[in-house]
Amino acid sequence: MGIQPNEADTPQGALAIAEASGYSDTALRGLLSTASRYQQAGRHEDARVILRSDAFADAQGATLDQFRLLAMNSIVALDDRTWAASFTRDLPVEQFSSYPADRQQSAVDLQAQTFTIAGRYLPAAQSLIASAPLRPDAGSLADNDRIWQLLKRASTSRLDREARTAIGYEQQGWLELALSLREPGITLEAQGKSIRQWQSNWADHPAAQPLPSELQLITNLSGERPGYIALALPLTGPLAEAGQAIRDGFFAAYYEDDQSDADTQTRVRVFDTHAADFPAIYDQIDGTRPDLVVGPLDKSALNTLTNRTSLPTPVLALNYLEGGQDHPAQLFQYGLSAEDEARQIADRLIADDRPQAVALIPWGDWGDRVESALVKRMNENGGKILDIVRYDREEDLRKTVADLFDINSSRQRAINIEHTIALNVEFEPRRRQDIDAVVLVASPTIGRQFNPLFAFYFGGDLPVYAPSTIYTGTPDASRDGDLERVRFTDIPWMLNPDSARRQRTSAALPNATQRYGRLFAMGMDAYALSSKLQLLSQVEGSDIEGLTGTLSMTPEGIVRRQQQWAIFQQGVPTRLETPTDPSEDTPIDPQDTLQPTDR
Repeated sequence: MGIQPNEADTPQGALAIAEASGYSDTALRGLLSTASRYQQAGRHEDARVILRSDAFADAQGATLDQFRLLAMNSIVALDDRTWAASFTRDLPVEQFSSYPADRQQSAVDLQAQTFTIAGRYLPAAQSLIASAPLRPDAGSLADNDRIWQLLKRASTSRLDREARTAIGYEQQGWLELALSLREPGITLEAQGKSIRQWQSNWADHPAAQPLPSELQLITNLSGERPGYIALALPLTGPLAEAGQAIRDGFFAAYYEDDQSDADTQTRVRVFDTHAADFPAIYDQIDGTRPDLVVGPLDKSALNTLTNRTSLPTPVLALNYLEGGQDHPAQLFQYGLSAEDEARQIADRLIADDRPQAVALIPWGDWGDRVESALVKRMNENGGKILDIVRYDREEDLRKTVADLFDINSSRQRAINIEHTIALNVEFEPRRRQDIDAVVLVASPTIGRQFNPLFAFYFGGDLPVYAPSTIYTGTPDASRDGDLERVRFTDIPWMLNPDSARRQRTSAALPNATQRYGRLFAMGMDAYALSSKLQLLSQVEGSDIEGLTGTLSMTPEGIVRRQQQWAIFQQGVPTRLETPTDPSEDTPIDPQDTLQPTDR
């Protein structure tokens, strides 16, 4: 059946015409012309239908170059992460040089944006570095800021690998600068020293003058730090153990910090917030004239600060207000948020091209928060949570999984068929077939029961994603064998048990680091944040490598954490690298599992 006139201006009709001609080079050029016309009319969804088809699988030469340029244009216009991830697997960093001189600058910008949308930050930065001679803004503060923020988001392993083979003065200098600031928990003073040393060694490098804004601020702030910190935590009462673990972590980081080059030695005074209402405690603390208050931990105590129009002393709270609550200036919020982990699971699902998932989440307020954040982020990313089954640990977990996979509906269909034909039929139940992955929000004990049930109910091929609740923090191959192939997100402190830094602190404070490891790490990062709040709040895109994740800040003063990923292999957590980088989208060899690093 031929193409009707009213179908000719549809992407499907254009593809059918090209297919009928055997995808000749003339037909492919016609398709590209149609896609370009769609883009000029703002019809990027229609252009995507053409550009994502198989028609260009064997395109070469000028046709391939034009295809890539148009594809990047629509990827950027649509902010299509999934398309960007697949498209950039074969996109050379030097692609921009294939175009006429008057189009190379716009091609570079599209190329860098496309790599960025795909999460491939190092190739995005390399595109800008390599194209510097073509761009009038190259070497400007804005350009250096852009390159620096991309390099910061690239994985350390990829940076290190590229640094060993880098060709060119500019690229070598940028990579060395990025790697010099990569140590988690590195002090502000050490960062300042490293930047100044790099500047001296690379005096003629485009990034040396002007330094990226974030690095300028680090060098300016490295000689400054709070002279007096008030640490306000519950040291008695029901939250005493949590408060004490955070306190111990805070002081562990404090005593590790080399303050020999600081203008003043930081003094820390501890206040027990369980002793009275927090407004009274804050006023008492403020009367001692500190430079910063770290605390409170309790959410109800934090809520009392929302009634104030201003805070004379800045506060780094160790919890979060409910979303959307108004709060005074100089209130910063940091904690181990379940919502952060839910958002990271959603991001990972999309990065792994698993846009349709089902979820098991326990009943309760905490589960409500996880569900809300997971669903919202999946919708924002263009994915979907197909179904959520809430459960109680006392329930029949077999039935819970059967409901999740819709096994009972499969059985009922077979029964209906038998009734219809009045015969017994051979039947094997099937799970629903639209599921790409399972999100498992559970403790280790419950997770060990759920994971084998997925295979029992025909879901053994589905990848399972979980938050940090799935891992005890101590490798236990004999028990965690039932969590085989479960992917989970956790803080760097828990995924690097053999690191020199963790070994030192564990030897000195074994109870705090083992029983309350995540809270201990939170205390260490609270100390790191105490000297970097101005950096994070003033430089957009800035972050620090912490022990609870990569820490950044929203314009509202909320600290966000980007955790690491691991997968259980032979019952032992094995680190996973950045999913959107094809060269690193595989687990580390099991023999290298959680190798010691001097953190």
